Amino acid sequence: MTSVSRSLLLRVVCGALIGGALSGCREAPSAATPPGHTISGSTMGTYYRVSLPALPEGMQKAALQASLDSKLDRIDALMSTYRDDSEVSRFNQSRETTWFPVSIDTATVVTAALDVFAESNGAFDITVAPLVNLWGFGPGDREEKIPDNQQIQDLLETIGSRHLEVRLEPPALRKHKEALQIDLSGIAKGFAVDALATELENLGLRNYLVDIGGEMRAAGHKKNQTPWNIAIERPTANQHGIQTTLPLRDIAIATSGDYRNCFDVDGQRYSHEIDPRNGHPIRHQLVSVTVLDSSCMRADAWATALIVLGPDRGKALAERSGLPVFLIVNAEPDFEEIESSAFAVLPHSP
Repeated sequence: MTSVSRSLLLRVVCGALIGGALSGCREAPSAATPPGHTISGSTMGTYYRVSLPALPEGMQKAALQASLDSKLDRIDALMSTYRDDSEVSRFNQSRETTWFPVSIDTATVVTAALDVFAESNGAFDITVAPLVNLWGFGPGDREEKIPDNQQIQDLLETIGSRHLEVRLEPPALRKHKEALQIDLSGIAKGFAVDALATELENLGLRNYLVDIGGEMRAAGHKKNQTPWNIAIERPTANQHGIQTTLPLRDIAIATSGDYRNCFDVDGQRYSHEIDPRNGHPIRHQLVSVTVLDSSCMRADAWATALIVLGPDRGKALAERSGLPVFLIVNAEPDFEEIESSAFAVLPHSP
């Protein structure tokens, strides 16, 4: 194990984080946009914001916010790893290898996670949290050391979504290793975005933008009949800028990046994005991945999977899967943009 003194351990200044979450997309500012309604608050360690050009006649904004807050509180109570009484935490605490009953929401998210795990050849893995913690990117203070290979290999023996089963009827999870744990933070925000969008649709709303920590889903248009303009952030550590903007309608968007949550040791940068297949932080130059999909849950998971894979394998898999994907590569002194075929046909501007 390599010990690192305090003088050699330098954390990169990682910009403003909201509850530890990275925000890679945001609504592009526009002075010409008439005011509408905004509902906002905190959830899942980050912010949420719902933008609406108008409310249906007779609908009270406070009542709508209460409904959305209730939906988010339930998801947090099911999937949070920071709450000992959450469904996910209770599953993690269990050492039984029999079926563990869960809600249909949790089973749905785990099903989607296992699908992306298989489709990405293991690049997205909801059991990777022990490795994230080992590298100092989990909750709590970071130890001033880099884990040695034996520590990493020992943990690799305890993780892997191949050791996890899920069923939808009746909804339940089953682990094949007693110590196996899951962390849905790489997909749950996207699921929550979809859940709020469904709630709005059920209430008759057809024009909205839902944003949870930078993961978004847009429907319809703004008050002046223009599309929702979404800015993809320029991946710089110390300042916020716009790389490109996209007019979105009836689609979800999610971004994953490694340019803010990271640290340097002896000139080597270590990203919070851990490759679950080898247990090490990613080392390539792909710094940001944006994915569009009808499901924000899938876009959220795919953004993580593709940034783990890197620019070449990530682009190739996006092409095979028909995913609209926008990659930003660190090609110092500037950035290189890579677009999948499905993304290239979308309207966007620098």
